[in-house]
Amino acid sequence: MDENIFDKNSIDDIKPVDLKKTMEDSYIDYAMSVIASRALPDVRDGLKPVQRRILYAMSELNNTPDKPHRKCARIVGDTMGKYHPHGDSSIYGALVNMAQEWSTRCPLVDGHGNFGSVDGDGAAAMRYTEARLSKISMEMLSDINKDTVDFIPNFDETEKEPKVLPSRYPNLLVNGTSGIAVGMATNIPPHNLREVINGVVKIIDNIVEEDRETSIEEIMEIIKGPDFPTGAMILGRAGIEEAYRTGRGKIRVRAVTDIEAMANGKNRIVVTELPYMVNKARLIEKIADLHKEKKVDGITELRDESNREGMRIVIELRKDANPNVILNQLYKHTQMQDTFGVIMLALVNNEPVVMNIMQMLSNYLAHQEEVVTRRTKYDLNKAEERAHILKGLLIALDNIDEVIELIRSSKSTAEAKEKLIERFDLDDVQAQAIVDMRLRALTGLEREKIENEYAELQKKIEEYKAILADRKLLLGVIKDEIRVIADKYGDDRRTSIGYDEFDISMEDLIPVENTVIAMTKLGYIKRMTVDNFKSQHRGGKGIKGMSTIDDDYIEELFMCTTHHYLMFFTNKGRVYRIKAYEIAESGRTSRGTAIVNLLQLMPDEKITATIAMREYKEDTYLFMATKHGLVKKTSITEYMNIRKTGLIAIHLRDDDELITVKVTNNNNEIVLVTKHGQCIKFKETDVRITGRTSMGVRGMNLGFEDEVIGMQLDTQGNELLLVSEKGLGKRTALEEFTVQHRGGKGVKCYKITEKTGEVVGAKIVSEDQEMLLITNEGIIIRIKIADISVLGRITSGVKLMNITDDNVVIASIAKVRKEDKTDSEEEESEEEEKPEE
Repeated sequence: MDENIFDKNSIDDIKPVDLKKTMEDSYIDYAMSVIASRALPDVRDGLKPVQRRILYAMSELNNTPDKPHRKCARIVGDTMGKYHPHGDSSIYGALVNMAQEWSTRCPLVDGHGNFGSVDGDGAAAMRYTEARLSKISMEMLSDINKDTVDFIPNFDETEKEPKVLPSRYPNLLVNGTSGIAVGMATNIPPHNLREVINGVVKIIDNIVEEDRETSIEEIMEIIKGPDFPTGAMILGRAGIEEAYRTGRGKIRVRAVTDIEAMANGKNRIVVTELPYMVNKARLIEKIADLHKEKKVDGITELRDESNREGMRIVIELRKDANPNVILNQLYKHTQMQDTFGVIMLALVNNEPVVMNIMQMLSNYLAHQEEVVTRRTKYDLNKAEERAHILKGLLIALDNIDEVIELIRSSKSTAEAKEKLIERFDLDDVQAQAIVDMRLRALTGLEREKIENEYAELQKKIEEYKAILADRKLLLGVIKDEIRVIADKYGDDRRTSIGYDEFDISMEDLIPVENTVIAMTKLGYIKRMTVDNFKSQHRGGKGIKGMSTIDDDYIEELFMCTTHHYLMFFTNKGRVYRIKAYEIAESGRTSRGTAIVNLLQLMPDEKITATIAMREYKEDTYLFMATKHGLVKKTSITEYMNIRKTGLIAIHLRDDDELITVKVTNNNNEIVLVTKHGQCIKFKETDVRITGRTSMGVRGMNLGFEDEVIGMQLDTQGNELLLVSEKGLGKRTALEEFTVQHRGGKGVKCYKITEKTGEVVGAKIVSEDQEMLLITNEGIIIRIKIADISVLGRITSGVKLMNITDDNVVIASIAKVRKEDKTDSEEEESEEEEKPEE
């Protein structure tokens, strides 16, 4: 080998290197660069460097909300050329993300053109799209020119860029962020602007008024949880609480769905809101695949009806399919239920830190204190400079003749300035202002203007100095300014927080309140506050109780507390159970939720009786009656463990139906009433106790085509109230009905004529109670029992409701509790605890 190939000097330049150490050093440098300058947001403004640079470049371009949109290519070019020396696709991607309403809770960029869709379509190329800053992003950049934040040289030291934006609202929590760095990741969910600002205001109030720190509990009362731009529902508070306390947690998010009954007896599931970051097109594809693979059976049609008004995915089901079962399968196998893993990681002093919600808000507030302090110092400085000049002008105006003489006798401006400085003890700036002064300043108005400006500035200077001297005043300024932003840009929550069956602590957060439960013939149910209905006199027109669909009307209406168990008995003899608070609260005129959203009902199954139970006691029984006159008594403890799919409550013959169920103590007398006006009263002890799945015994012997329409207990009052379908009714004393043995034909209790129609309601009442009458058109009237005449057995009664239309009939009646009872009173008295039906 030729020895001259390597020069002696070049061999000396080769240095032996430890590869392991070099790789470690290089990797650490790379990792730190990704962590500090790429993937993680700053805790103060919630922005990653690329986002911050885009917003600043747009403000430098004067691309503000009051100016026309600019081509995105221009914005990207400016950002890349001046501040961000990386690929244009990463800059445009960040710009697009800040403009998408389904990605960003409060979009920072106002986009014009195709910016993609919730189906996962990408945005058009940047040469086609246009953008400008959104109104709220002006709050991010507010006062940036008042020395509020530090500026650093850009990559080639030809420009200056801000280290952080002033961010006049807590953007990190409001818009959230996600990023994968090296060895760490962040995933902060978006929040509601009003809630987050109210949280900051609470921290300020506690410092200013009570000189104390704020607890996480106080913050969590104000900030209920994440508020995603796509809405949806968060299940339970356990995940939220964990995330807010520790900085890490899992939040389960579920699509908002509604099960709608269709005209042909089929059901359809309608999806109106999806979890955050779920691709709608891919979700529909996944549902179709599940159906193809027979993992989900019962879907007949699947279509996307989304439009500009909002999202709507329709899943039509087979007639025999149980909609609730299919919905649960979809939650399990698709992203209709998703988990959002919260990692509240952000940069604090350029170091990554996992923070709880209180630390995040405290860091933000500290940033605002610095911003407002620096702005106030800047304003004070400017005000003092201007006041100093005005002071010089006022001196000149007081001695105007001498000043004019001085200037006229001077050969040059410099000489004039020197003479002025010497004569009036001014400085160079003041002398220059006097020399530059225009003749118009000599008019009386102009002089007054200068004096007023000087007085105003003195007042401002005092204010600024006071703010800088007192932290509490400074915090007051922050509070006032941040509140204005909340009022200007704040909106209502989009994401609701629902109940999680696995989260036991949820129940403790729900107050025990009296509530009215209303259910319609077609199976819509809702919960209302008690003060929705005011009492009227008999014969009135009533008020609108619910907006119903064609041929629907309210069938059940009763009172309980939010913590009662509601047991739903169906015409097929099955029983289901939920807690009252699981029913969504609605206004008086809203339709409510379809019961199939809450219970896994079989096809053609309808709720015929509802019982509110607080607890299951040994000596309590359920007494049931069927349409064909059978009755049955079973211990309530046999119904303690009700599965989601329901439980058999009574065994029925093919054409029979369960019509009503009562809670008894085995000491009552039972009253059965038929639609043809027959009534029987017998002792409850005549009916032996049987098991849950038994058929029961004969309670009443019915005439041809007659059927039982009501069952009551003698303990519910001392008079039997009967109401006919044409709005007539009467009270008859219970003594008029003698006790018979069960199984008899009973006695006549109502005189039926063409004017009355058949009997539709029978209740045992007391004089001090009130009654609700409901028509098939959803009109409700509330009348006092005392207003209804007491008449004999074989009479028709008086007019209770003014019905003028032949198509309108009384559909059902419900008894109102005289007074609202507290939870403790209800537990004291078993009779008070029974639902008033």
